Amino acid sequence: MKRGSASLARRWAELGISMLPFADVATKELPLTQLLRLSLFQVSVGMAAVLLTGTLNRVMIAELGMPAVLVALMVALPLVFAPLRALIGFKSDTHVSALGWRRVPFIWFGSLMQFGGLAIMPFALLVMSGDSGAPVGLGMAASALAFLLVGAGMHTTQTAGLALATDLATEENRPRVVALLYVMLLVGMLISSIVIGLLLIDFSELALIRVVQGAAALTIVLNIAALWRQEARAPQLTSPDRPRPTFAEAWAAFSAGGRQTRLLVAIGLGAAAFAMQDVLLEPYGGEVLGLSVAGTTVLTALWAAGALAGFGLAAKGLASGFDPHRLAAYGMVVGVFAFAFVIMSDPLGSPFMFRAGAVLIGLGGGLFAVGTLTAAMELGQGSGSGIALGAWGAVQATAAGLAIAVGGGIRDGVEALAQTGVLGPGMTGPAVGYSVVYHIEIALLFAALVAIGPLARHAGGRSGRTPGKFGIAEFPG
Repeated sequence: MKRGSASLARRWAELGISMLPFADVATKELPLTQLLRLSLFQVSVGMAAVLLTGTLNRVMIAELGMPAVLVALMVALPLVFAPLRALIGFKSDTHVSALGWRRVPFIWFGSLMQFGGLAIMPFALLVMSGDSGAPVGLGMAASALAFLLVGAGMHTTQTAGLALATDLATEENRPRVVALLYVMLLVGMLISSIVIGLLLIDFSELALIRVVQGAAALTIVLNIAALWRQEARAPQLTSPDRPRPTFAEAWAAFSAGGRQTRLLVAIGLGAAAFAMQDVLLEPYGGEVLGLSVAGTTVLTALWAAGALAGFGLAAKGLASGFDPHRLAAYGMVVGVFAFAFVIMSDPLGSPFMFRAGAVLIGLGGGLFAVGTLTAAMELGQGSGSGIALGAWGAVQATAAGLAIAVGGGIRDGVEALAQTGVLGPGMTGPAVGYSVVYHIEIALLFAALVAIGPLARHAGGRSGRTPGKFGIAEFPG
């Protein structure tokens, strides 16, 4: 009997570890409570992302009546700073400070920029909509400033925060720690989308102001809690006499390879395909399918759930030695079906198919992100994984920002043509502009498959990747 109880207890303990992939991430130097507190900055970034690419774009288009191209340009503004993330991280590595802090100044000023942008954003949007009687141009300038501040704050805080996490973790546990922070980003997006959706069930301009400014205040609270007594002062690391390498040397070592160009092209095409609909998915649900603000905000939660599922499937595949290029290609194929589901939800009048498409977008995007990121890390071996991941992030962010802006313009242009009857009597409904964008995204995914195909064939001809442990806890940072 005792032997059976001991066996049951051992199996239960093993089950607990398998169900909690981050249970082994804590160390004596970095307890799990301290790590979870540090991860709160990711929650604030996820909350801001939900507001920018989820709630606000729907409200601006459907409720405030702004042109989709203008909304797309505003939402794309924060992505201007994304290609600078590698430079921000490099600057925080080499920061000169008499106080001995490298990461704290960047996280703090990033938090202030994020707070300031969210604080003025709802008033700027109301002025830009023309409802206040104030000059619309002033509202446009203030809105652009708000979006730029939020974008700069998000990218600065997240980059320096991830760098601080790697400083605190041991070399062996760094990938797990960074992975936990990335998953916390998705958890923050999931929770924020649900809470914001509930708060905006009865939409009004006053409710919008309260929600956005509440998010601004919560950002400061979360980031101060995350930062409090995390980084030890180390004057020897911030001394002006300390030798510092140049960024150009690291980039030259990475660009000396022969396969990175094709991979970066595939990353750009795939990122553009998955991002072009970022500001259109929720307005599509509102204008075409008649969903409420709360009903469309939940789409972000569905997307996040699909992305987490994609991480899990990628973990299983990479653990068995599956090639990351093929994994990314499978993600693109899932994306093709996802966009087809969204397109067909209108003629079938099926909100369920529309929501299923949102889940599949997250699933395909998760597979694509893990596959291309792992492939970029492999290219970075020997030249430094940091510069490889910087190139991955720069290409992905630039392509995504351009795609978001172009997607809004295409939607508006096609809708204008449809209303004049130029496209024929069969293409006059509100879904025409959206449908064209989703068809373009499918074409971009096929182009990305063509770009990454030779890399997958090349990998298939090798002896294969060595199977090894890779789960959500090993998601590359």
